[in-house]
Amino acid sequence: MSIEISRRNLLKTAGGLSAASLLSLSSEELAQAASKTSTVRFANWSLYLDYNNKTKSYPTLVDFSKKSGIPVKYMEVIDDNDTFTAKVTPQLRLKKDIGYDIVVLTEWMAGRWISGGYVTKFDDAKIPNKKNVLPYLLNRPMDNGRHYSLPWAGIIAGFAWNNQKNPKGIHTMEQLFAPANKGKVEVLSEMRDTIGLIMMWQGTDISKPFSQDKFMNAIDYMKKMIHDGFIRQVKGQSYQEDLISGDAVAVIGWSGDISQLNSQNTNRFGFAVPESGGTFSTDNMMIPALSPNKVNAEAVINNYYDPVVAARVANYINYVCPVGGAQQAMEKINPAQVHNKLIFPDAAMWKKLVVFRDLTQAEQISFSTAFQKASGNA
Repeated sequence: MSIEISRRNLLKTAGGLSAASLLSLSSEELAQAASKTSTVRFANWSLYLDYNNKTKSYPTLVDFSKKSGIPVKYMEVIDDNDTFTAKVTPQLRLKKDIGYDIVVLTEWMAGRWISGGYVTKFDDAKIPNKKNVLPYLLNRPMDNGRHYSLPWAGIIAGFAWNNQKNPKGIHTMEQLFAPANKGKVEVLSEMRDTIGLIMMWQGTDISKPFSQDKFMNAIDYMKKMIHDGFIRQVKGQSYQEDLISGDAVAVIGWSGDISQLNSQNTNRFGFAVPESGGTFSTDNMMIPALSPNKVNAEAVINNYYDPVVAARVANYINYVCPVGGAQQAMEKINPAQVHNKLIFPDAAMWKKLVVFRDLTQAEQISFSTAFQKASGNA
């Protein structure tokens, strides 16, 4: 029997994710879990790995399995950090295998898994390609030195639109909520991206300490746009489906998603970092503490920090590549992508991107509750 837990209930228990270890696993338990070998079960977001439409397979995984002999079951099962975590939290609390050996979660949620004891420490000797992680991503507040997580990709959140409905593009919040887009705007269920963009538009530096009033001003603005009928839904990555169907013509979305949608839909969509600034974060590979296949999972992780493999993935997903040497490798894979600023940001692009500051435990609960309530999920 599966145990369901709502996002609201998850928020009520969020303290356990960011305080002392929930698992309290002994070294013997961890060793026993890691000693088994089997297929690596890899949980990720959709459109986040190179894919061959003809063979219905993931080329870099196919090549890895042929070379290593390690089978991998790849699953596009993550649509939102909160909902995915809610689904597996009961199993984690009961010290049970959650069904995945690798999970990819956004930095803020990755930090909660790490501090809560949900993931196991890497054996760096088994991940020698860790040396290729870009220096600015190697030391992050939630995992200094990257002992429990490694960046899968960098995420840029900004504005995306249907080119036919918004031929001049969208570069400001006013343009996003233009009368012509009313009822067909969607925003991300990732609080730091949606509220972060609104706060920056309102003049708040989200990388530095700000008051609750500043945060609530942005919440109030989102609520007004929902109430006035501009925002049709607050969604996870499934907003892509609505862009394709035409139910949404303007969104707060992620750069890589739009690049991939364009490759499949004859460049129907546009993407831009807002004039007031975009948000930057990372999605991170981690091994759940009760994974029965730690050694093989580390082999999979190591594979994706090879510069050539990383360039192949980046060429497909069009997210910021976290691996040094990948830009040089891209010269042979696809020269047209070498200077793609959404994959390899230059100094000018970095100046437009801001990382949402760390939140205290109390702020996380308070802000998340306010956001979920405004979104209609609490």
